[in-house]
Amino acid sequence: MPRALIIVLDSLGCGGAPDAEEFGDKGADTLGHVACACARGEADNERRSGPLRLPNLTSLGLGLAAQISTGEIPSGLEGGVLEGVHFGAASERSYGKDTPSGHWEIAGAPLTTRFGLFRPNDPAFPSELIAAIIKETGIPGILGDCHSAGIEALTLFGEEHLKTGKPILYTSSDSVLQIAAHEESFGLERLYDLCRSVRRLVDALNIGRVIARPFIGSARTNFQRTPERKDFTMPAPAGNLLDCAFDDSRAVITIGKIGDIFSHRNTGHELKAPSDMSHFDQIVENYGDLADGGLMFANLVDLDTEYGHRRDIVGYACALEALDKRFADLIPLIREGDLCVVTADHGNDPTWRGTDHTRENIPILAYTPGGRSGSVGTRSSFADIGASVAQHLRLKPPVEGLPWF
Repeated sequence: MPRALIIVLDSLGCGGAPDAEEFGDKGADTLGHVACACARGEADNERRSGPLRLPNLTSLGLGLAAQISTGEIPSGLEGGVLEGVHFGAASERSYGKDTPSGHWEIAGAPLTTRFGLFRPNDPAFPSELIAAIIKETGIPGILGDCHSAGIEALTLFGEEHLKTGKPILYTSSDSVLQIAAHEESFGLERLYDLCRSVRRLVDALNIGRVIARPFIGSARTNFQRTPERKDFTMPAPAGNLLDCAFDDSRAVITIGKIGDIFSHRNTGHELKAPSDMSHFDQIVENYGDLADGGLMFANLVDLDTEYGHRRDIVGYACALEALDKRFADLIPLIREGDLCVVTADHGNDPTWRGTDHTRENIPILAYTPGGRSGSVGTRSSFADIGASVAQHLRLKPPVEGLPWF
């Protein structure tokens, strides 16, 4: 029986979303702009230089997928593909450009309503929500109450947090409430408990995620976020690919943030590690043991959190090239009849204004050794990925999506 693997390269959008202007992102192109910066020498440093080099992802169709999305192959990504590769791009139907809506739609269950958002001005949060949080949790108050990037929030409020014990609450253009607290002085479990309480309180506002953001350090000059981040996400829509696999008693392994994104419902054997390299180790080490008919679903988040949001072009290019090298370890493990899909969940163009995600198409790279090759074109929904994987695994289809096979 065939197996399937989905790898989400978090934030590796490939431009061209038809409704990008509505989100203020017309012209954003994460992959294309990183490639252009590399070709111009703007991403040269001691770790890399010259054009973007992604030979393994190129062999899986990344350059051709970008061409379908934007009309151009990004510089450095020219080249042929392996036999058995289908390639294309997909536009998001859900109204959002964030992690949950992207992953849920990839799994064949698009968000049918809009996430709630916090107001763009400061203070960002309704006063009645803050009052309810303080009353229910007993915290001495809050800091922040604003739109902010994570590192900026620590710089602005971290020292006061250490003095007062007040957690730092901030948001972004996504449907998210982030809570930063010192891992040692505030306590990691206390932070998680606080986030669980806040998760219940924001359900009525339809907020997608509450994110625990623990950090360490003693002053603004050395504050550092730790890998103990935890996302508390509203329940994923029913009937997604993971639900379908569970209903048919299939083996499921989820890696990285997938467990959090799907609220740990039908997420099988969950594996989590501190970095993308560690997560890729888990993919390679566990894929060979995946049972026939099984599904592995992995999220690799560092491109997004470490480089996209920080608008770090050089770091994004270096990390992308490092990930590409790891695919050389994985590609030989994909057996004839298996399906490996490499994709993204949104964009996060490091050349773009601000620090938020960008509304972009995502690449579809689908590899089945011994299978046919060709273009799947531009799909009108990420859900076609979940539908295609379900058909490949001979599962009942998820609630939405059209297979490309």
